[in-house]
Amino acid sequence: MITIETFIRILDLGGTFVFALSGAVAAVNRRLDIFGILVLSFVAGNFGGIMRDVLIGAVPPAALTDGRYLLVSVLAGLITFFLYAGVDRLRTPVLLFDAIGLSFFAVAGAQKAITLGLSPVMSALLGMLTGIGGGMTRDVLLMEIPQVLRSDLYAVSALAAATVVVVGHILGFPYGISAFAGGALCLALRLMAIRHGWHLPAARLSAQERAKDNSSDDKGE
Repeated sequence: MITIETFIRILDLGGTFVFALSGAVAAVNRRLDIFGILVLSFVAGNFGGIMRDVLIGAVPPAALTDGRYLLVSVLAGLITFFLYAGVDRLRTPVLLFDAIGLSFFAVAGAQKAITLGLSPVMSALLGMLTGIGGGMTRDVLLMEIPQVLRSDLYAVSALAAATVVVVGHILGFPYGISAFAGGALCLALRLMAIRHGWHLPAARLSAQERAKDNSSDDKGE
């Protein structure tokens, strides 16, 4: 049976690969050159884990000390650069890879926080942050509003996965079962939200629209 440290590392590397793919696909869609694709692959694949490790004091972060993280990120970028046509055949590939990466990282983040002795609430929140960090940084670099702020149940799915891992730990379930259940729940929620347009309540009127309405009212007077 593999140790908890090895299990977390496997989840981390798996999440790094699929998030790096999402970053590379987004970079290709924005017509970046190969260097830009590789940079965005590394950023999307690793910044969630780096943020997690910095916050819990596990420094220097694993992504900066273990060459496998860089290797996995570069591999994902090169696969996308040379085989983009095959990757692009997947329906909405960025969203698909994003959902898978979100599941891996949310579970890995929560499990690592538990291993280091954080409280259940903080472990769940850290799992969510680990899941959304890479995607947020990717979108910021591409000058887009981060998906976590506008996508269907993005952060909620990550939080649900991390919560399942935390609850499983409290109840004494094997970490493999808790991780699988949490990851499956996150992936299912995210894909169903994308397909059916599920989302949290949003403001009905933006500040910009309110300003226009107020301006129209003033002119009318």
